[in-house]
Amino acid sequence: MARAAAEQADAPALEPTPAQPSALPAAEPAERTVDCRTRDEVARLLLEHGAATAASLAKRLGLSPAAVRRHLEALAADGVVVDREQRPLGPGHRGRGRPAREFTLTHEGRQTFPQAYDDLASAALRFLAETAGEQAVTAFVEQRAGVIEERHGAEIRAAGDPAARLAALAEALSGEGYAASAHTLGSGGQLCQHHCPVAHVAAEFPQLCEAETRAFARLLGTHVQRLATLARGDEVCTTHVPAAVQRAAEPASTSSNPDTVTSGSGRKPV
Repeated sequence: MARAAAEQADAPALEPTPAQPSALPAAEPAERTVDCRTRDEVARLLLEHGAATAASLAKRLGLSPAAVRRHLEALAADGVVVDREQRPLGPGHRGRGRPAREFTLTHEGRQTFPQAYDDLASAALRFLAETAGEQAVTAFVEQRAGVIEERHGAEIRAAGDPAARLAALAEALSGEGYAASAHTLGSGGQLCQHHCPVAHVAAEFPQLCEAETRAFARLLGTHVQRLATLARGDEVCTTHVPAAVQRAAEPASTSSNPDTVTSGSGRKPV
């Protein structure tokens, strides 16, 4: 017995078994997915049925009013819904006590649902081509491309040399929703548009891209070349500006002035 006690004393102590990680956190992504689906359903009910109270939404969804209010608060924080006093059904229909709060979609909230603007624009251009001819489509896209010139032409031309104009054009396009950037390359400059609001329409009517390219040339005061477009399935709209670097580096002189043309035996400003 003494020998057994001694062997037990010399035996190494057993390491405690590490605690196994709880399986509860793994359920969190699933819970978030359910929450997102429920919030989408709440927003869809507001879209289909108009403004509603938390209680009426809860009845439709089979949830408690408290649970629906939690989703409505999250949607309100995202700017999808807004609450207001419930409007009375008509004169004399206001009940006693504090008016209930009802929720309605904001303009931004409505924009989160699928839109048919591209289909409408394409249909309008097809109708214009069929009834008034291709020249009418050309006139329309030229007028549309001229909008950027009207809004930003003065500031772009005032930027100075072609490289500065290119940077100003990229900034103006970004303000119009095109997510544009300007880059200096060994062979000139490059304008990249990472988003195009009319890409799906331009896929059917490439005249939009062509008119836009001509507008860029007028704004920059130099020839430009479109290398890629989102409308053709490229990842970015890319426009090459051959003179953006060279002209900026040239000393000012009559022969390098981009605003001169040859006439007779010499050059004269236009």
